[in-house]
Amino acid sequence: MAAVLLSVHVVVAVVFVGAVTVAVSLFPRYGRQALAGDAAAVPALRLLHRVTRVYAVLSLAVPVFGIATASSLGVLTDTWVLAAMALTLLAAGVLVGAVLPGQQQVLGAAEGGLPPGGTRTDVGARVRRLATASGTFNLVWVVVVVLMVVRPGSTTGV
Repeated sequence: MAAVLLSVHVVVAVVFVGAVTVAVSLFPRYGRQALAGDAAAVPALRLLHRVTRVYAVLSLAVPVFGIATASSLGVLTDTWVLAAMALTLLAAGVLVGAVLPGQQQVLGAAEGGLPPGGTRTDVGARVRRLATASGTFNLVWVVVVVLMVVRPGSTTGV
């Protein structure tokens, strides 16, 4: 059973979290293009924002299967698992607290609606903050993957 849970956990992580990380990474680039007047970039922004939202929800399956897998393997209280869970919460916080709202603001501005009292310069700064948050989100996932592969302190680890 542990092998099935682990397989599902890995597949769900690759497909769902992978889609989110790609969409999050591409959004600032198309945001800059749209704000520079490239109308063709706006549909790309809409698509990337939708992919981010939908796959973020689907990605909730990753920790569910991860906890089930860790529990079945008897490693749920191992430090590397707890660290990975904490980092997963951090990634979720960055996504919900910075990336998704930032995408919404940039998309709104690209569609022609500047925030009240806002300027293109303000939105340009938002794109830069969004790019930073996106990089942070992706870096956290890289660390989680490394923890999953190396499993520090594990007797079966490298």
